[in-house]
Amino acid sequence: MDAELLQELRAIVGDDAVRCGVPLAELTTFRIGGPAACCVEPRSEDEVRAVAAACRRTGADFRVLGLGSDVLAADGGVDGVVVRLADNLSALEVDGTVVRAQAGCSNAEVARAACAAGLSGYEFACGIPGTVGGAAIMNAGAYGGEFKDVCVSARCLTPEGETVDVDAERAAWSYRHSMMDEAGYVVLAVTLSLRRDDPRAVQERMDDFARRREEKQPLDLPSAGSTFKRPEGRFVGQLVQEAGLRGYRVGGAQVSEKHTGFVVNAGGATAADVRRLIADVQERVRERAGVSLEPEVRLWGFEEDEELV
Repeated sequence: MDAELLQELRAIVGDDAVRCGVPLAELTTFRIGGPAACCVEPRSEDEVRAVAAACRRTGADFRVLGLGSDVLAADGGVDGVVVRLADNLSALEVDGTVVRAQAGCSNAEVARAACAAGLSGYEFACGIPGTVGGAAIMNAGAYGGEFKDVCVSARCLTPEGETVDVDAERAAWSYRHSMMDEAGYVVLAVTLSLRRDDPRAVQERMDDFARRREEKQPLDLPSAGSTFKRPEGRFVGQLVQEAGLRGYRVGGAQVSEKHTGFVVNAGGATAADVRRLIADVQERVRERAGVSLEPEVRLWGFEEDEELV
């Protein structure tokens, strides 16, 4: 880690908000991953902008991490600066039927606040284990709802350091995709437009979604949620099961017995185990069904291994 950059980052966010060599296993839901060369936790949007500017000036790699629910970090870790936007950037405001949330707010937190205010529309996200910033980037969705259905705009930081408000049309949300992701924008905050409803009815729907998740998903084991994007007209779990891969293991990584669309850390899995298993699943499904599965999980530190994708 460049000493001059490290000094500048500490001057921006304070010594306690800059850590070197933080194991990414501690910051991701897979509970896998080597050290981040530098992890920074800005406490304001101005600090995010200043950190990004410092990285841009020095040419340092710059990655954004929320709650780590969609990341597989390599065993050797990652170089550069990991900017963590979680509870350190999580202001939340409800104003009538409008919810304004900074990027680090968890989806569960926003869903609970909306419910308490008698607002409906974000129930679908109550069990998505990530942040609203991540939801905006990937157009998170579940149980018939998607982020694009409720988001009016997202305040973002461009790669050039400009702060812009991206409306729904410009965001170009589609299945697990947004313009912001393609363009390398950092989501700083979002504005959601919800609708009035009885808080009890909202809570009942959230409870129903929670029950359905518990029944169908392997919530007892570390994972990054759905491992692959859904191919048009097909279901990943069915494709994987038909390829005979239910329970298939590589080291400590396993195709879930409960839901074959999930790869789980069954105990002591390395990132290399998971990466190899992902490649094996892709190969077997391609051979059997002629379908190419694209990972939904983000692969950090595997840049020299792209032939396996």
